[in-house]
Amino acid sequence: MSEAFRARVADICSALPGSEVSDPWGGGHDAYKVAGKMYACIGAITPGVAVKCADIETAEMLKQVGAAAHAPYFHKSWVLVAEDADGDELRHRIETSYDIVRAKLPRKVRDALPARPAMEAG
Repeated sequence: MSEAFRARVADICSALPGSEVSDPWGGGHDAYKVAGKMYACIGAITPGVAVKCADIETAEMLKQVGAAAHAPYFHKSWVLVAEDADGDELRHRIETSYDIVRAKLPRKVRDALPARPAMEAG
């Protein structure tokens, strides 16, 4: 796992309102969360970043077209985006995962978070 990739992911995630990072299992994981709910995770060994998709079908489609791979240890609605992913695709996958997780938070929690213009427009 390259430090440059970790830095790319950190830059994207840190710009998202209410985003926090921790290493909940120890050993060098970067778990990005909003209001305590994970939306992106870099493992200690497996290269890439795991992100949530809208559903299992979307995750399967991304794997079939080669845009992502199976994310070990995660639900089938999560995929692994490779380190060599295009910058725009990486940003899109992380932001989409964040938006999916944020949208499922209780309304009171969502309302307490800073606004996300791209999300608020939808």
